[in-house]
Amino acid sequence: MLYKMNIRTNKRDEMIEVTDEVERLLAEEDIQNGMVVIHSMHTTAGITINENADPDVKRDMLMRLDEVYPWEHPKDRHAEGNTASHLKTSTVGTSQTVFIENGRLLLGTWQGIYFCEFDGPRQRTYCVKFIEN
Repeated sequence: MLYKMNIRTNKRDEMIEVTDEVERLLAEEDIQNGMVVIHSMHTTAGITINENADPDVKRDMLMRLDEVYPWEHPKDRHAEGNTASHLKTSTVGTSQTVFIENGRLLLGTWQGIYFCEFDGPRQRTYCVKFIEN
């Protein structure tokens, strides 16, 4: 089954952990072994896996992405003015795949799944698809 999940973002740039939501869906599906794909349906929002223990990691990642891709650049020609958002999304990626073993997501001790907003605040959608084997 394909789940389309709605999420409301609150800032221009933010990372919202969605690990618990994916785990909740996994419990509903009762899949013991396989994989899950988490996919953002946007060109200015992505999905990543990274540390979920220290909130400074999210802050630092967003800060460094802003350094590499400043919000406004005098040579940008895209009329919406959000070229940086598109570049950040291409860098982070729009999908992540996580293995499932014995009914659990195979994530490392400090790993979490994040929806990455780069052009908010907005109402967004991401998809979750489980594949059993």
